[in-house]
Amino acid sequence: LSMSLSQLLIYGIGFLAQGFFSARILVQWILSEKAKKVLSPSIFWVLSICGAYLLCIYGWLRNDFSIVLGQFISYYIYLWNLNMKGVWKRIHVILRVLLLITPVIAISYVAGDAQRFMEHFFNVQGIPMWLIIYGSAGQVLFTLRFIYQWFVSRKDGESVLPPGFWIISIIGSSIIVSYGFIRHDPVLILGQSFGLISYVRNLIIGHKAAKREKVKAETQEDRQH
Repeated sequence: LSMSLSQLLIYGIGFLAQGFFSARILVQWILSEKAKKVLSPSIFWVLSICGAYLLCIYGWLRNDFSIVLGQFISYYIYLWNLNMKGVWKRIHVILRVLLLITPVIAISYVAGDAQRFMEHFFNVQGIPMWLIIYGSAGQVLFTLRFIYQWFVSRKDGESVLPPGFWIISIIGSSIIVSYGFIRHDPVLILGQSFGLISYVRNLIIGHKAAKREKVKAETQEDRQH
């Protein structure tokens, strides 16, 4: 079926956003493979912010509340991690202000006309309510990985990507992929399918690294005795 210019533009924004998200996980994966342990590189969070901006725009244009909701939840966690990595203070003050206030402005706009917002996102012709709830649940679960990541990182005093982050990623991504198939959304299908492979691989890398650390600790303990 032929698509209009506006539809092509919308999908272009969506694919570009997923490109940033795919790039972040690809770079993180490559760096982790080289280091033989799971890393949380600064570029991961920079690409996350870029992707979040674009995917929010895509979700708005697609009338897809679940996509917008998912990005807003994790947005400030991305910024927090950039601060932990020492990147935030190196960003120009004007850009920092823009990054901080953009979500607030968007939320204020929505709050100014809540009824229109509900009609815009929840009364989409041809999309049943159960499907919107299902997709939103997948996005919320998928985003909870960053809340979990933030909690563990605060506890450890540094930006880390713990095993639980990847487990939640696998579950949430699986729901989003199935949602994408139901809604015939190639952006969600392709973007999330790629991620599933790296999520599983990071779990394996982390498990092997933990096993090596355990063996190393036991060896040092034996030498002390």
